[in-house]
Amino acid sequence: MPGDPVVRRRRAVERWTLLANRVGYLVLAFSVALFIIAFAVGFSSGLAGAVVVSLVVSFVLLAPSIVLGYAVKAADREDAERAAGNPPS
Repeated sequence: MPGDPVVRRRRAVERWTLLANRVGYLVLAFSVALFIIAFAVGFSSGLAGAVVVSLVVSFVLLAPSIVLGYAVKAADREDAERAAGNPPS
């Protein structure tokens, strides 16, 4: 159903969730690296603030993108089951 607006919207949501996942995990890795650097050189208020801000940004990106990613996968799975004639359980 390539012309189906629901499927098109689902693919768009899937693309955005993949992007948010990648950026979120990248920011999380940056946060961990920043924490290790701060631990090695001594915590300053600026470094501690940067660690906290980067953690918050990564969680704001990751939490909804993970949930929406699972929702898209579940909807795809349900569509496949209905197309095969098996009702979703």
